[in-house]
Amino acid sequence: MKSFSLCKVILAVIFCVLIFLPYGCAWNQLGETTAEGHRRHKRALRINQQEFWSDVDTVLMLDEPSKLTDKRVP
Repeated sequence: MKSFSLCKVILAVIFCVLIFLPYGCAWNQLGETTAEGHRRHKRALRINQQEFWSDVDTVLMLDEPSKLTDKRVP
C-alpha cells in the first residue's frame, strides 16, 4: 500500500517536471528594470490625475460650453 502511494507521488513529480521543463527560467525573465517600473508608476499617476480632473470637470459641468443662450459670450 505504501509503495503504491509512493509510486503515485514519484510519477506525479516526474509528470510535473516533464511539463514545466521546456519553460525553464523564461518566467523569471519577464521582470522589469527599476527604471521601467518607475516610468510605469509615473505614467499610471499621470493618467489617474487626468481622469480625476476630467471627472471634476464633468461634475462641475465645465467640460462643454453652456447651451443656455445662443449668443456668444466674449
